[in-house]
Amino acid sequence: MRYCIWIGLGATDFAERDVMKFIRFSVVIVLCALGSLLSAQEKPARILAMGDSLMAWHNISGRSIAHSVAKDLKEPVVNRSIGGARVLYGLPITGAMGMKIANQYSPGDWEWVILNGGGNDLWLGCGCGACDTRMNRMISQDGTSGQIPKTVTEIRSSGAQVVYIGYLRSPGVGSIIEGCKDEGDELEKRVAQAAKLDKGFHFVSLQDLVPYGDRSYHGIDMIHPSVKASSEIGRRVSKVIKAND
Repeated sequence: MRYCIWIGLGATDFAERDVMKFIRFSVVIVLCALGSLLSAQEKPARILAMGDSLMAWHNISGRSIAHSVAKDLKEPVVNRSIGGARVLYGLPITGAMGMKIANQYSPGDWEWVILNGGGNDLWLGCGCGACDTRMNRMISQDGTSGQIPKTVTEIRSSGAQVVYIGYLRSPGVGSIIEGCKDEGDELEKRVAQAAKLDKGFHFVSLQDLVPYGDRSYHGIDMIHPSVKASSEIGRRVSKVIKAND
């Protein structure tokens, strides 16, 4: 009987030791996994997005252009864009809060800044009519002066590269901004010229994105991007970052 008890106790001790080893091993594995997860979550973002509603659209639902870039590159993107923001904005308080696009930027360890803007200045600022003065204040014909080059220069001085996104074109049906096409084309022509002067400044045109008659790239208002469009724009931006990283 004592022999049986000894064997029983020995087996029990052995089982308990194995259980404790398994528990300790499991705890180590779990802690390592949590550590990796926390490290990934705490990894500082190196990409900043700035601009107007083109960039901000679908942000709440997690399907904005910035979200598309983050998904494609598998890294965080900070999105500070604000709907209605302008390149030229005179009110000091709301301008400081980000309604002036340049003020959405703050120094940091940014390696890339995704930027857009100018559409509200043309549409809301001058009705896409007598816009020559406003256009020149945003960016000169040769792309060397104006608020847009000034903002890009400030960002570039930190070492970060800039990707400037153009605007969606109307599919030719039912858009109230159809009358802004000429002004929009001129703005983007000037931005593209500025990008030619600096290898760290990249212009992403959306001129060829929307097929004629295809409404699927716009939201119901026929101004802002659909989820489909935001996703595709994000992929175009990611392609530029991957090619120049």
